[in-house]
Amino acid sequence: MTIAAVLSACSGPSGPADDGQGKASQAETGNNTKSEAKATNADPLGKYDPPIEVSFIRNLSDVVENNVLGVLKGETFEDNRWTRLYKEQLGINIKNKWVVKGNDTSEQYLQKLNVTLASGDLPDVIAVNATQLKQLADSGQIEDMTDLYQQYASPLTKEIMSQEGSSPFDAATIDGKLMAVPQVDSSLERAMFIWIRTDWLQKLGLQPPKTMADVQAISKAFAENDPDGNGKRDTFGLGATKDLWGGAMGLEGFMAGYGAYPRMWVADATGKLVYGGIQPEIKKALQALQTMFKNGELDQEFGIKDGGKVSEQIAAGKIGMEYGEQWNSIWPLQLNKNNDPKAQWRAFPIVSDTGEPPKVPLKFSTTKFFAVKKGVKHPEAVIKMFNLHLEKNFGKTAEFDKYYAPPEAESVWQLSPVQPAPVKKNVEAFRAIDAARKSGDFSKLQGEPKTIQEKLEAYHSGSKEGFALWGWERIYGPEGSEGVVDQYDKNNMFLMDKFVGAPTPTMVERKSTLEKLQNETYTKIIMGASTDEFDKFVQDWTKLGGEQITKEVNDWYAAKKK
Repeated sequence: MTIAAVLSACSGPSGPADDGQGKASQAETGNNTKSEAKATNADPLGKYDPPIEVSFIRNLSDVVENNVLGVLKGETFEDNRWTRLYKEQLGINIKNKWVVKGNDTSEQYLQKLNVTLASGDLPDVIAVNATQLKQLADSGQIEDMTDLYQQYASPLTKEIMSQEGSSPFDAATIDGKLMAVPQVDSSLERAMFIWIRTDWLQKLGLQPPKTMADVQAISKAFAENDPDGNGKRDTFGLGATKDLWGGAMGLEGFMAGYGAYPRMWVADATGKLVYGGIQPEIKKALQALQTMFKNGELDQEFGIKDGGKVSEQIAAGKIGMEYGEQWNSIWPLQLNKNNDPKAQWRAFPIVSDTGEPPKVPLKFSTTKFFAVKKGVKHPEAVIKMFNLHLEKNFGKTAEFDKYYAPPEAESVWQLSPVQPAPVKKNVEAFRAIDAARKSGDFSKLQGEPKTIQEKLEAYHSGSKEGFALWGWERIYGPEGSEGVVDQYDKNNMFLMDKFVGAPTPTMVERKSTLEKLQNETYTKIIMGASTDEFDKFVQDWTKLGGEQITKEVNDWYAAKKK
């Protein structure tokens, strides 16, 4: 997750419909009149005078504590370039009600967040997930942001926030009202690739795969034909973990090669939503993995090894292929390169069993929503913060090297309480760099493309300074993973998860049980159990809540289309 966050530093409707009735003035209290409020606040980047205070709850990650605040002079988590910018340009003083060290997925942070939610003692603005958002909305504790977003979001904010269509807003809409501002996260960056050791391909006289049969043939050769040249059968064709899924060493991309989408809701031939994890295509994918397992192409102990353990095998040069996201060259593959400079990996497009271009699954990635406590005087303030964050990083007055990724502290954007970014910024950076490469003129590169190009130049100069320079080259170089994203995007190969709403009532109650059952069944089949176990799993999944979940998902889908 940390690697993905660092890399993120690296089209449809613009939100809910506008009925023209802004609510900013309705939230005004005290002696301010509606006209005074409008005059003060109507500008999306207008300054509050006198200044206002906006409270948050925060987590202080290791990346920010060590790699940002650890190298910056005269800046703290409470007083830094971002808090000063919000104060100077918007008249907003940021106050942290509490701060927990660690990631926002840490047990300590989640416990404290749950206590805060249960107590009702909310900060002015609180970042929550979809389940928590629905709980707050149902209990009447947060503001309706529908009209406020339309009134206060800047044109740049509306353009960037709509880059994944209406899905992020659908996820934040409850009973027809936008109950939070979604921090749109790029589903595009969840795209899968086949990462393959090309030095092994060359040594064994193999070509990159065009079909799933090719993938299996490469896997078999990597396991049987001694690609590391040590005279032992101690290498594996495909890396996988006990969790089965994930951004590195996961199996989503493999299964997509058979038209199987085990963790997504997809539309069937009638237009109804069905859960991909119980569809018949899964059985064919599991059968292929079972054959590979029996042949020793998968580690016989993969079912008890987490990503850390499998990454150690990759680092030791024992695995030649894995499915993962665009950042995998930075972790875990850079570990292998560090140990063996002759090792070379490359991201290839996923392939299908038919040889036709497959649909690349994109799991809906927007999971953070900024809700505003009911009754605060300026509920629109968080929208203005979104506006300024995007403007100073990606707008006409951007100061990228100061507010986004200065050379000395590349994650400085994480000092801001809100962190929106364009969902296509990484592939757009690749396109800018690639165009400059082809023209031979890098002088016009600015912002993130310029920063990334400097990393590529450092790599090609042989520099050992800097973090994972080979890994960056494998993402943004001529053979980079973002070049594959570029082709996926231009060829309309993405398949989006169709269900993006808050967890349904039965999901809240049964989802974790059903997911555990699914993973256990899949693992048993891969390791040799009869594929008839899949049919039994489908029946059990349906009886244990899946049927009701499917009904609730389709009720949501029907309501969304109205």
